[in-house]
Amino acid sequence: MSTSTATTTVVPTGTWAVDRAHSKVGFAVKHMGIATVRGEFTDFEGTLEIGASLADAKIRGTVKAASVDTNEEQRDAHLRSADFFNAETHPELVFESTRIEAIDDETFRITGNLTLNGVTNELVLDAEVNGVDIDPYGNEKVGLEVTSQLSRGDYGMKFNQALGSGNMLVADKVKLVLDISAAKQA
Repeated sequence: MSTSTATTTVVPTGTWAVDRAHSKVGFAVKHMGIATVRGEFTDFEGTLEIGASLADAKIRGTVKAASVDTNEEQRDAHLRSADFFNAETHPELVFESTRIEAIDDETFRITGNLTLNGVTNELVLDAEVNGVDIDPYGNEKVGLEVTSQLSRGDYGMKFNQALGSGNMLVADKVKLVLDISAAKQA
């Protein structure tokens, strides 16, 4: 299949707003090298602007850093601190696409800039379109599963502690998993 940015998309043209009630912005990171800690952000928004071709498509998402939730309040408070998200100084994480490429009919590579903890780096997301349908209220919806990974260190999150085993308390690699449902706007 072609990876041309002029390829059309299976998502109909228009502006789509992320439906927070049916979406999740999650992450996973190794703890002590032996367990995986999963978390999510509960306050986020996003838009997909789909034109006649992928060259015209734009994706933007914003996450409130203070909304981090790992089901452990003490850990969440630490994640909000300057050791990690520095939520007071940098209250938002922002992603803006710069290029979207079709891998096949339902899979896309989204390249963009992620600003996290006051640092902006390029990030590549893999997105799979799960389908488009009309909900019981007549709203057109699209479902996407988006994955990626990033290095905490690339965003100035250097906090760590070496353990006697040689493992680190918190892994540098963070996996991102976004389950997105978006509604087409009138």
